[in-house]
Amino acid sequence: MMDRYHIGFFPDEKSLLEAAREAKNLRFEIEDVYTPYPVHGLDEIMGLRPSRLAVVGFIAGVVGLIFALTLQIWTSAVDWPLNVGGKPFNSFPVFIPVAFELTVLFSGFIALGGLVIRTRLWPFSRRPVLPGVTDDLFALVLAERDAGFDLHEAHELMLRAGAVDITEGIDLV
Repeated sequence: MMDRYHIGFFPDEKSLLEAAREAKNLRFEIEDVYTPYPVHGLDEIMGLRPSRLAVVGFIAGVVGLIFALTLQIWTSAVDWPLNVGGKPFNSFPVFIPVAFELTVLFSGFIALGGLVIRTRLWPFSRRPVLPGVTDDLFALVLAERDAGFDLHEAHELMLRAGAVDITEGIDLV
């Protein structure tokens, strides 16, 4: 069975936050909220956990740093030691630029990969298109997953909060 969704479009973030709070109080299931910019306080209303992307980026950076130092120490001190001007084989000041670059590279690429996988935004993914939402509108999507969903109450909730348009009963792919 396909889930049906009811979408309310709001002109500003104040009315969106009011509608989201009231939907949460009335025990509607908030599927998603689309905004043109980040809205503070919305993640608490929706009950979202803090993002773990920073932890993933930090761990990836540490892995990149360890990889860079291991690679450089191995190649210059163990596998192919060359005496250049009497300097020691494992001269750490020389390793700093490459270690920094690989730390940033690993952190950036792995964090980006984690973000793409977590949000399912890989190329050619079929995501719903809501016209105007990325320009100047805010959208609150309520999910109708069971027969207990009160369509009239959801419609009234969005009108009370100041919705400029309401799309009812659509199936998002």
